Amino acid sequence: MRNWKKAFLSLMISTSMLAAAVPAMAAPASPSQQPVLKINNQKMDFASDSAPIMEQGTTMVPLRNTLKALKVQLTAVNNGTIYAVVNGKSVMLTGKTKLINGVTYVPIRTVGDAAGYEVRWDPASRTVLLISKATKEAARGFMWEVKNNGNTVYLVGSMHIADDSFYPLRSEFEQAFAEADYLGVEIDISKSADEAQQKLIMNMGMYQDGTTLKDHVSKETYAKVGEVLKQNGLKANALDAFKPWVVETTISSLKSVKAGYEADQGIDLYFIQKAVQRKIPILELESYESQLGMFDGFSKELQEKNLNTTLDSIDVLDDTVDQMADMWKKGDDQALLELTNSMAGDAEYNQAMLIDRNIGMADKIDSYLKSDKKAEYFIVVGAAHYLGEHGVLKLLQDKGYAVVRK
Repeated sequence: MRNWKKAFLSLMISTSMLAAAVPAMAAPASPSQQPVLKINNQKMDFASDSAPIMEQGTTMVPLRNTLKALKVQLTAVNNGTIYAVVNGKSVMLTGKTKLINGVTYVPIRTVGDAAGYEVRWDPASRTVLLISKATKEAARGFMWEVKNNGNTVYLVGSMHIADDSFYPLRSEFEQAFAEADYLGVEIDISKSADEAQQKLIMNMGMYQDGTTLKDHVSKETYAKVGEVLKQNGLKANALDAFKPWVVETTISSLKSVKAGYEADQGIDLYFIQKAVQRKIPILELESYESQLGMFDGFSKELQEKNLNTTLDSIDVLDDTVDQMADMWKKGDDQALLELTNSMAGDAEYNQAMLIDRNIGMADKIDSYLKSDKKAEYFIVVGAAHYLGEHGVLKLLQDKGYAVVRK
């Protein structure tokens, strides 16, 4: 298996609870920087004297250059009113304009909305995203349907970290969820910041015997950890108190955030938030204890091996997660199967991360299908759990269920 694949595979098969619960000491300070503007995911370059600025929570952009990039013809600006031509039609935009160093600035939302773009703000990367409403297509994703005894189960494959480009989801996802009586997830990661969960992570993920990371990994591994942390604006010893599996996950999370992908925008958390709004029950197929126990139960050798895989692949992780995101958005079954099968080379890892957990998930889903509730269940777990010889779909088919791709 290629190292760069394994380095981020956990983002497809295990919730990002650690990404959401990384201790404050491990989080780099947010640099003070001007916002970035991306149009359909392409970064727009500005001259240094006319870059976007943030003013009282509003992103201001240079009017002429931004309209040109949006293919909008500017005709005049008069007393705060902007006259322009959008798609052959004359429009009049009213917005707060401001002259800065001889350049007219305007709120990005004013011109973005008028030009037919959805305007979004990504606080982590301080990026304004303009997404064309006319060209944006809903992501395909992964969803299957299983029916039995008057019950319907929708099985959705999640990317536990995502960005704005994953949304909106296909109408089939939204419609199935709108009719659901229950939401099922691996664990409810909206609780990751709760005191009890933080304490659990600290108790299991930190050394309790007075030793530190330096005492449990080789000098070479420890030195690489320090270098990567310094590159991310942290002290070289910032994670000394933590076990290798926590260090590995934290470094992967830091890298994914820099690439623009976060647990806050993951598919599972998206539906958890909607379930809270709808006030429908959230079922957990696993638990914080079981997931943390799995990581903590890895042998010392596997923990250091996984950590080194991430450290050695750090320069290509941006491309890796981009490829996984592209696979998800295309709903590419073959690529997902290849990714899942790539884990088979490490028996201990594969057994814990996929085989054992898949059996537990399939048994829970089986119980929902056999219940007398005549209900609809909307299940969202990591996409890599579904396919392959030991996948949830095969386990359900072996129990006699018909599984239909939606």
